Amino acid sequence: MEIVRNAALLVVDVQKGFEESGFWGPRNNPGADENIGALIDVWQGTGRPVVFVRHDSVRPESPLRPGQEGNDFKEYVAERRGRGAGGELLVTKTVNSAFFGTPDLDAWLRTEGVGQLVVAGIQTNMCVETTARMGGNLGYDVVVAYDATYTFDLAGPFGWHMGAEEVARASAVSLHGGGFARVVLTNEVVDAAR
Repeated sequence: MEIVRNAALLVVDVQKGFEESGFWGPRNNPGADENIGALIDVWQGTGRPVVFVRHDSVRPESPLRPGQEGNDFKEYVAERRGRGAGGELLVTKTVNSAFFGTPDLDAWLRTEGVGQLVVAGIQTNMCVETTARMGGNLGYDVVVAYDATYTFDLAGPFGWHMGAEEVARASAVSLHGGGFARVVLTNEVVDAAR
């Protein structure tokens, strides 16, 4: 796998509010945070651009709404912001896709000459997947670091219920099999980016 010199890392919604298990329910992949941190470190250490995305929920019951501690980035992300040698951008959004945030992510990426995106963060099947799909639709070469994401159990129609691991796998199959993104493991990305 090739990770180009100016590939952008999109760190999606790694916020304290996702630690509220009473709100979200059971999650998968307890190693995701360590993998997200490793990706940020490699990107910053190699001077590549990093985009930090924050979800500012408009739902009054959400732990991610502005003004609540849950809206803040997790500590390991907050500590890394501003430390890289490459470009850095903060995007805030109220919907699933980072491409519908402020400032305009697509415009910034194109100004920076970025054509490849590596996506990591929370939730695999929500904001990570939606951002990856839109990136693919916009013509970017999108890579999703699967084990640098996580999600939660989910209820659907007809009384259907899926566990977090099954939800994450379905998301990965849809992204990869549908040609929206290459879904890989963090160590593959790290090795290629060094």
